[in-house]
Amino acid sequence: MSPLGTMTPFRTVIGRYCGSLRRFARDCDAVAAMEFAIVLPVMLLLYIGGVELGDGLQIQFKVTETARTITDLASQYISIQSSDMSNILAAASSVVAPYTTSNMTMTVSEVTTNSQGQGTITWSCSLNGTPHTVGATVTLPANLQTPNISLIWGEVTYPYTPPMGYVISGTINLYQSNYFYPRLVNLITLPQGC
Repeated sequence: MSPLGTMTPFRTVIGRYCGSLRRFARDCDAVAAMEFAIVLPVMLLLYIGGVELGDGLQIQFKVTETARTITDLASQYISIQSSDMSNILAAASSVVAPYTTSNMTMTVSEVTTNSQGQGTITWSCSLNGTPHTVGATVTLPANLQTPNISLIWGEVTYPYTPPMGYVISGTINLYQSNYFYPRLVNLITLPQGC
């Protein structure tokens, strides 16, 4: 009889644990499930992020195209009637499709510069927003601060809310503006207002 009575010898207990550890190390039955559990969140994040990024870039492209379209259309007139301006601003829905224009703000303005190249608003019309105040000063880009010119300034703001990433980023206001020289006259008139 051992001095410890009926207790199992220490070597036997260690041997059992070592055997269990060796069997555990050789067992590959759950490795695929463990790898899947580790990789799944990363893959879902990459997939959802890719979809969100692609959607956001597509809308940014459409906002840029819309700003260019409304500015280009307005620059082709000699005199813009209020019905013409409504048609110009309504053209945005065709450009932005299949996205909605309900929250998109579009503004078309004419900016004239003085002898120092400082711009002021001659007229301004807006859809879903507030037009610029006539006579308000505008800071033009450096390359457009030319004395005594007229420019058509188109602006578009689109509040983009990512469908799945709203919690992380919230609503992002996408903004784009364009300047075009009038094509047919030096100064385009808007006799009836907006």
